[in-house]
Amino acid sequence: MNLHNRCYDVIVAGAGAAGMLAAVSAARSGARTAILEHMEEAGKKLLVTGNGKCNFTNRVQGMEFYRGQDPAFVLPVFQQFGARETIGFFREIGVLSKEKRGGYYYPASEQAQALRRGLLLELERLGVACFYGIGIRRIEKNGKWFVFDTKQGSCKSKACILATGGKAAKKTGSDGSGLPYLKGFGHSVTEFLPALVQMQGKQSFLKELAGIRAESVLRLYVDGAEVANDRGELQFTDFGVSGIPAFQVSRFAVYALKEGKQVHVTVDFAPDLNRRELMEFLERQKLRRTDGRLRDTLSGFLNQKLAPVLLREAGLSEQADFSGCSRRRLSLLAEQVKGLRVDIIGSKSFDHAQVCAGGALTCELFNDTMESRRVPGLFLAGELVDIDGMCGGYNLQWAWSSGWVAGKHAGCFAGRL
Repeated sequence: MNLHNRCYDVIVAGAGAAGMLAAVSAARSGARTAILEHMEEAGKKLLVTGNGKCNFTNRVQGMEFYRGQDPAFVLPVFQQFGARETIGFFREIGVLSKEKRGGYYYPASEQAQALRRGLLLELERLGVACFYGIGIRRIEKNGKWFVFDTKQGSCKSKACILATGGKAAKKTGSDGSGLPYLKGFGHSVTEFLPALVQMQGKQSFLKELAGIRAESVLRLYVDGAEVANDRGELQFTDFGVSGIPAFQVSRFAVYALKEGKQVHVTVDFAPDLNRRELMEFLERQKLRRTDGRLRDTLSGFLNQKLAPVLLREAGLSEQADFSGCSRRRLSLLAEQVKGLRVDIIGSKSFDHAQVCAGGALTCELFNDTMESRRVPGLFLAGELVDIDGMCGGYNLQWAWSSGWVAGKHAGCFAGRL
């Protein structure tokens, strides 16, 4: 489609979650708005979120669920458009939601497609021009206009919103393509790194444990000091650890490894028992079954594939029985049950990450408008900004909130010119 000489109040670069909501917000403020998207359709990453079910926000909110050089940056944004406003917005455009697990919100249909369809219908209703397969060569500020030089021609706008995403999940269009535009406008950027991603371990026993899922507490240590922990269903793979607990702490591991620090995790397979209670359980079993095998007792409350690994790591034979097991040896076994160690040597790539950390420095943005402090009329939203959230709908909430605020204020900016 030829864009040559088209003129708008607001142009949004990127048709992901943040970009679509930014365009809706700008259009609702009265701005003539367009979206330029380099993929052939909008919201591709949204469609695969939560295995297609799309946990799109969380009722439980707070600065502690967000990360970046300045997590408090999110607070003025959420005061304008938070989780309650998000749920209300989607209801308004015809997408009902339901709450699960004490705060996790999903479309009532449990289909991400419902969110995307609702957004596209609202964009159509508002008259937002959506251009797909657009290759943007560069964006420049020329007087009061932002000029977009694309493979399909040039166009311009009074305000520009960059919502091009980070580098996580390249196949969905999140490929770091917005970085050259940011740098061209003089913005400082922290390196993108994978976050909410599987971690790679060193131990050979990981291949033996591959496929096991266990309710656990995962603790992350950097140079011997605990820096993060999380509880949930941990998944072992042939290369390391996965699952929500691993995702939640992975950001800290990735940064530490980049800095050359030593990183390891410990896995507590008995999170509902403290060390004393676990020892009491093992000692009671010893009294009841003096000729029984330790492996059989462990299989009574752990996945049976775990038992031989825990025994070996405790320095015990896989065939060890209670009769020859001293209290000290039971203590060594309990130590492994409560803290099996896995040395972390890396993470999976951006293609496997749910989100990435890093991006445009928040100190170069106004936190009440998402406008650049360097370039008047330039606004940023979503994953391109150095804010990332925990699992649980937090990254999408940041996309909705930052997109809405950027769109609203971009529309107001254009209206003043």
